[in-house]
Amino acid sequence: MRKGEQPIWQRRFWEHQIRDEVDFNNHLNYIHYNPVKHGLVAAPRDWEYSSFHRYVQHGYYSRDWGENVKIEFDSQVGHE
Repeated sequence: MRKGEQPIWQRRFWEHQIRDEVDFNNHLNYIHYNPVKHGLVAAPRDWEYSSFHRYVQHGYYSRDWGENVKIEFDSQVGHE
């Protein structure tokens, strides 16, 4: 990177190997709820750039999942 340029990605990152189906579901929920958690939208369906819409179409989520409810995650999910 040249002097004065800004990185595209955040400096700190982590990786996580999905262990099983439960772990996959927990992380998928975390990703889809994240815009709500950070106050960007009122419900996951309101975030137009999310894969949430595809999962609703395939019946994995109901359209109103994560709306009008605060979802709590295990302290390890999203912080590996």
